[in-house]
Amino acid sequence: MKIVLNARPIEVDYGETPASLKKRFCPDADTAVVNGYPAAWDLILQELDEVVLFRKGRLPKRDELEYLMAARHTPHVHRMLKEGAVAIAGCGGLGSNIAVALARSGVGKLLLIDFDIVEPTNLNRQHYFIEHLGRYKVDALKEQIGRINPFIEVKTRNIRLDEQNIPTILAGYPIVAEALDHPESKAMLVGAILEKLPGVKVVSGSGMAGLYDANLIRTSHPLENLYVCGDGVSEARPGDGLMSPRVMVCAGHQANMILRLLCKEEPSAAEKR
Repeated sequence: MKIVLNARPIEVDYGETPASLKKRFCPDADTAVVNGYPAAWDLILQELDEVVLFRKGRLPKRDELEYLMAARHTPHVHRMLKEGAVAIAGCGGLGSNIAVALARSGVGKLLLIDFDIVEPTNLNRQHYFIEHLGRYKVDALKEQIGRINPFIEVKTRNIRLDEQNIPTILAGYPIVAEALDHPESKAMLVGAILEKLPGVKVVSGSGMAGLYDANLIRTSHPLENLYVCGDGVSEARPGDGLMSPRVMVCAGHQANMILRLLCKEEPSAAEKR
């Protein structure tokens, strides 16, 4: 029967197990992953199973690294994500965390858009470090993504989005993560995309300030091509600022919805309400 072992299609006998493959092909392996999930050594393999055998702590060669990074994904999911292209408008609390989540998930092409620099008050919730202070956010974030997943194509635009440049800058990206700071900017971006870029899907964030119940943050689908993540009410204001936990929960909702869209998963009836 045919299986895939460490990215190589091979023919094996029926009744093979990760243990028998280890003995013949990877005697130093101490971990087996089958179809994206850690497997017992005595698991009976099936036709077309994808098997990864490796030794923890060993630095893989570059041509092995991507396959090992994808080993925990369901195989067909990894392929769809690698073919995906997402633009992230705003690289602050939401956008920086969305970008890192998508990078770790293996999304193949990312466009980072922001005009700001990293400053000290960003460090309470944004995915930056002390050494990034004073640098443009798009440059600092691209550098981090390269250290997480060097196989992703990352482009940057150090620019402020407006109604005139949105169609040009976002051309070629079927999904946009809206992660801007101000309600007026958010409304402008969403409106321009829905009006001028037919078919482009927008995943927006609205309502994640304070230390309220994180379970109030949810994903909804109010309009065709528009998805909104957040509680919809908790706006940042004096005495009720943006805190890392709820910002990251909302960013997680946005990243998760983007992955679902890339994998062609339809929203549930509850999300459409």
